[in-house]
Amino acid sequence: MSAEIPFPPPHLQEPYLLTPGPLTTAYEVKAAMLRDWGSWDGDFRAMTRDLRTGILALLGPGGGEYECVPMQGSGSYLVEAMIGTLLPRDGKLLVLANGAYGLRAAETTRRIGRSVTVLDKGDYLPPRGAEVAQIVGGDPDITHVLAIHCETSSGILNPVEEIAEAVAAAGRKLLIDSMSAFGALPLDPAEIPYEAFVSSANKCIEGVPGFGFLVTRRDALQGAAGRAHSLSLDAHAQWAYMEKTGQWRFTPPTHVVAAFLEALKMHKAEGGVAGRGARYARNRDLLVAGMRALGFETLLPDRWLSPIITTFFCPADPAFDFARFYEAMKARGFILYPGKLTAVESFRIGCIGRIDATVMRAVVEAARVTLAEMRVASAAPPQAALDERSLADTL
Repeated sequence: MSAEIPFPPPHLQEPYLLTPGPLTTAYEVKAAMLRDWGSWDGDFRAMTRDLRTGILALLGPGGGEYECVPMQGSGSYLVEAMIGTLLPRDGKLLVLANGAYGLRAAETTRRIGRSVTVLDKGDYLPPRGAEVAQIVGGDPDITHVLAIHCETSSGILNPVEEIAEAVAAAGRKLLIDSMSAFGALPLDPAEIPYEAFVSSANKCIEGVPGFGFLVTRRDALQGAAGRAHSLSLDAHAQWAYMEKTGQWRFTPPTHVVAAFLEALKMHKAEGGVAGRGARYARNRDLLVAGMRALGFETLLPDRWLSPIITTFFCPADPAFDFARFYEAMKARGFILYPGKLTAVESFRIGCIGRIDATVMRAVVEAARVTLAEMRVASAAPPQAALDERSLADTL
């Protein structure tokens, strides 16, 4: 990969985006957007068809009963479309939250007038299958459960396999927000039973922002006509129109679709989900080892670290100031991600996008130089932060 991903990126002369998306994309993906497409033209309808079949091909052997519905907008639009289309108006959703995106899904459900209950695990503890089984067993009104695959506010990889098993055993239906995980982590419904998931063009497929997609069981979609609370976020209507005409209901992000198809080609050439996930895992391992060698500590113990993004505690050293650290890292070619935790000061470094081991080593070196420049004697976090983290080791 190092030969393919030079440092710094000469075609950009811009910093690497070490975020959970938007992220650094390949030159070929950018170049695909240089042509204009007619949204009603047969060539673009063929592109839409290829997009849908290409996504479904990533599911694995168990994907034959599923449909792909691309929709304009960011990931939050797709989460709302999934809930509003698939959760019956008299249904009830259990949201498994351990960060900002689970809480946002719960707020979305309330805003559209559907019943919701929340298991809130705080900033960094994972929801476990036994907890889910207990909650749904005690509340027969719960029809659906929503889990976050990778909660990027902390970087935690939630145990969707055991959650799916508990939901299926209780006869309920699982919805997954896989925004930052699909394409790098497997979601074969033959192994992980679920009704639907949503993801976005600008995450692990390494496209650019502009649309997301709902992947759902065909029978669930067929039964959802007229259920949505919104005209534009009605996934059933979008699917029915695409099936009939091959077109999007409203103006599609044509250039973004073209970029995504190029990104899908590159994804396949890298070895698909397994290959992409392996590169991201190598990125994470190099980053974590290097940052720990500098004295930084991760928010999460190793077994909950995702290959998507890693949260680090801010150093307790009074010489450390995150705003200065951020600007110095940006000047050296790397844009980090601020922390999103409520209890402790932190920051995040993404492992996804068109980056590899060479880039991650350069990130660590830039952090070392920046700490020295700031006269930070120790990158160790406050002891209280480590005490809080120890709770996650007991689960």
